[in-house]
Amino acid sequence: MRKQTPELVIFDWDGTLMDSVGQIVQSLLYAAAQFELPLTAQAAANIIGLGLPEAMAALFPSAPRLHAEIQAAYSAHYVAHSQQTHLFAGVEALLAQLQQQGILLAVATGKSRAGLDRVLAASGIADYFCVTRCADETRSKPDPLMLQEILQVTGVSADQALMIGDSSYDLHMALNIQMPRIGVSYGVHSAAVLQQYRPLAVVDDVAALAQLF
Repeated sequence: MRKQTPELVIFDWDGTLMDSVGQIVQSLLYAAAQFELPLTAQAAANIIGLGLPEAMAALFPSAPRLHAEIQAAYSAHYVAHSQQTHLFAGVEALLAQLQQQGILLAVATGKSRAGLDRVLAASGIADYFCVTRCADETRSKPDPLMLQEILQVTGVSADQALMIGDSSYDLHMALNIQMPRIGVSYGVHSAAVLQQYRPLAVVDDVAALAQLF
């Protein structure tokens, strides 16, 4: 994959570590229906990775005054059904493998801080990560600010870090600061879409990802 092991690996959350894309889509469809707004599953899936305000603006540009209410309906539905979401098979073993290699681990996500803290606690993997950044405490992807903040906390340079994500937003964010990146095709965007951002590799499952290290 690369000539040397990264000092820091930064993961996206939804669609990369957690198999939550389907539930996010269902919750967005539910929220849209409450306000009789049109929304397709494909359109809902395509914005996963953005912060919620940015997602609302992208999906419902004609109803800006409803964005806060739609977002609240989405969040309530997602939390009520979040017990149906789980880590992808092999994720915890991968994190343990990387940690044993002395690699620092971080999360850069479009989730809110409250949302990430909730799923970190529920999944039991919070202790693997030395730092996490969420869209509501920095700028939304593909702006690279959350990556830059993670680099500042860890003291690692962009070229010694690695971003792993399932969406164009993840890889575009890393490309914006010339951070090496890997795409995973089992989440939101296809391998063809991810390849546009010149990743080191695109893998189809967590087992294949683990084999790269």
